[in-house]
Amino acid sequence: MDFDIASILAIDGLASGAIYVLIAIGTVLIFTVTRVVFIPFGDIAAFTALTLAALEMGRLPGTAGLVVVLAGMATLVEVVALLRNGRAHEIPGALLYYLALPLALVGVVWLSEPLYQSSMVLRILFSLILILPIAPLLDRIVYRPIADASVLMLLIVSMALHFALVGLGLLFFGPEGVRTEPMTDAIFEFGSIMITGQAALIMFAAVLFSGLLYLFFDFTLIGKSLRATAVNRSGARLMGIRPERSGTIAYIVGSLMAGVSGILIAPVNTMFYDSGFLLGLRAFVGAIIGGLVSYPGTAIGSLFVGVLESFASFQSSAFKDVIVFSLLIPILIWRSIVSVHTEEHDEE
Repeated sequence: MDFDIASILAIDGLASGAIYVLIAIGTVLIFTVTRVVFIPFGDIAAFTALTLAALEMGRLPGTAGLVVVLAGMATLVEVVALLRNGRAHEIPGALLYYLALPLALVGVVWLSEPLYQSSMVLRILFSLILILPIAPLLDRIVYRPIADASVLMLLIVSMALHFALVGLGLLFFGPEGVRTEPMTDAIFEFGSIMITGQAALIMFAAVLFSGLLYLFFDFTLIGKSLRATAVNRSGARLMGIRPERSGTIAYIVGSLMAGVSGILIAPVNTMFYDSGFLLGLRAFVGAIIGGLVSYPGTAIGSLFVGVLESFASFQSSAFKDVIVFSLLIPILIWRSIVSVHTEEHDEE
């Protein structure tokens, strides 16, 4: 392997790692706030890519049907919970938030077909609009009723939800793979090193959104409430912060980051309805390197996973996933040795 090949592999690895950064940071955000290892994160990224491809072909994407189904289920769950707790007066607000608002987003995309067919920016925007409600609706349907369960139970439920979403993805999107139009055809040359505009855009987006997330946590009241909930749920509740609302905000931000990841990866990888699992699993390895708590550690770990995957694919493409996922074994052993072990207890 000469320097030119190594540089190409390194650039490709950094581009892949930049996508993993966004997914891994979103996973860590949701975990620290809600204690949920959100395995369907990669599925949402894949659904975003499929949504963008459908909009490019001038079709209403299957995401619209998925959002309608989830909105109906979330509304039913919320109304039943309110009636059971004697809070029937809150039903109009629940109908507005869980039913009317998601349906309005779907309606906006459906009525705007003449606009987005001629503009890539609008297609990207409408893809994000459609994908944004999915994680909060899944939170209300699946996770909030068992919010006090153990982390292990939440992980098992999260895995089951992933398989359910894969089935729904096949139903709403079909089995065909898609690849969207590149966002740029630019090529940058630095001596013998060539960087495509798409790779540069991916890395720039990772840096940009990581920076925006830092500013969000440090300089906004909502961001500080999320940090407080992540540090101590009971203490945050005593300070007037509702963990349920913080969880909803975390899922919304997570949906946005998953959507951006899906849009960035769609022009460079062929995406299927079930492509999200391996995408999310590779990012999860990066999150584990960061201990599921450190955002800088997660970012560094995700970039390392991307570079390792690129070089492993060059050496033996059949074993690249084995090499990447084998990282989990020494990392988990090391974490187990150096971490202070405490019994999980109910904070409520």
